Amino acid sequence: MKRILNYKWELAAPVFGALLTLAFAPYDYAYAAIGALAFIYWIWQRQAPNRAALSGYLFGLGLFGSGIWWTYISIHDFGGCDPYSSIALTALLVAVWTLFPALTGWFIAKASIFSGVWLRIIAAAIAWVAVEYFRGYWLLNGFPWLQIAYSQLSTPLAGYAPLAGVYGVGFLLAVSAFSLVELVRGKLPALPGLLVLGVIWAGGGYLQTVAWTQAVGAPIKVTLVQGNIGQDQKWQKNQKLNTLRLYQELTEQHWDSDVIIWPETSIPAFLSQVKEFYIDPLQTAAQAHGVDLVVGLPSSGQGKDYYNSVMTLGEKQALYHKNHLLPFGEYLPLQPLSGWVLDKLQIPLGDFAAGGDRQALLMAGGHAFVTTICYEDAFGELVARQVADAAYIVNMTNDAWFGDSSQPHQHMQMAQMRALETGRYLVRATNTGVTGFVGPDGALRKQAPLFTTTTLTDYIVPMSGLTPYVILGDKGFFGVLAVLLLVTYIWYRRFNAGILKLGAEVV
Repeated sequence: MKRILNYKWELAAPVFGALLTLAFAPYDYAYAAIGALAFIYWIWQRQAPNRAALSGYLFGLGLFGSGIWWTYISIHDFGGCDPYSSIALTALLVAVWTLFPALTGWFIAKASIFSGVWLRIIAAAIAWVAVEYFRGYWLLNGFPWLQIAYSQLSTPLAGYAPLAGVYGVGFLLAVSAFSLVELVRGKLPALPGLLVLGVIWAGGGYLQTVAWTQAVGAPIKVTLVQGNIGQDQKWQKNQKLNTLRLYQELTEQHWDSDVIIWPETSIPAFLSQVKEFYIDPLQTAAQAHGVDLVVGLPSSGQGKDYYNSVMTLGEKQALYHKNHLLPFGEYLPLQPLSGWVLDKLQIPLGDFAAGGDRQALLMAGGHAFVTTICYEDAFGELVARQVADAAYIVNMTNDAWFGDSSQPHQHMQMAQMRALETGRYLVRATNTGVTGFVGPDGALRKQAPLFTTTTLTDYIVPMSGLTPYVILGDKGFFGVLAVLLLVTYIWYRRFNAGILKLGAEVV
């Protein structure tokens, strides 16, 4: 029993990891993030690096175990894998991503040696968001799910997103939680500590009133089509014509719109297979009604390449090919090992080619827009580097893979952050939900009911101008953090040197 009590804080870590999940959609207890971060930071300040890594790993088990369990639905219900293998693969995925909170704990425990309290807080907050950036953008093409900033869309900290992006919001959230711990520990003087916290949160509230971009044209009437085609039916040959007919009928009800947008791969056939009997007549009808259609479908390239694509019909016909591919869903990393494993488990997955970084922007409604397919909207820099010449953002996705889980709601939070970071309207057409309109302030202004065949119509305003985040980018922001850390370190060195010199003179 005594040995178990020695690990009482580690045993509590998964509970607080799960508490952090509650800060995200669809639960939306945003301030639970502060409690979860404060707890794990408090633990790490009391532990050696290796033990802090253990605590971080257990914290991560609670976070990712409760936060991405829905991958089981994709693997088992729609991937056709048996229950035991599906559980094993889901557990493996959780175990891998849990390594990152463990790494964060190790770094933060190392940073606890700093004698300066602000140096310790800043170093720990940087460690948190730097590890998030590594797992969210680089490893296996990136997996940015459950990054802490996405939980703060409804709090004053969201005001910093146009300035510093998702990692800036995450950094300030971590600083807030860690500062509270140091205040309670008595390491941070109350007056300056509370003053800094007040400035951070009041400043975020003020920044929410600032308009970083401006209208560049008349409002555009946009209709989003939500087909609600079951994932187990979508690619069935005997359902293809029914699907095509459904989208055509729903579209014909809205020829009074300026733009009509369908979801990702809403056409369940290659472009070459449907061009003559379906795409060409749609193109003619769209031109006749003065409407631009934006549809999703797979397309073939040169050789054996094929793409997850978006096509515009109407005034201008053009293609965009998805560039940031989903590992294990659209391409197989770690070949040949991953391919061999998945073949043994008999899980059918795609092997798409990336479209490339230098694709021209598509146009609809008289304006260019940034196109994101599926979880491309989870990457701030991907959108930011294209938005200078774009008036709005379009996301087309199919979250039917994950059923009635938290995943579609968490995915929408990521899309909302992209609108907020860039000061653009974002329109999001999905197969089963969440289909909706997001304003430049990141607010979800209109939403279609989930798992319903329906359409959703609203007006958006084309916008121009660049937010500071679009100019700076994630790499630029981390450069700012590096300077901040260096300045804080130098200040503490000089301050301590001054104290020692003064002490020597007194003696």
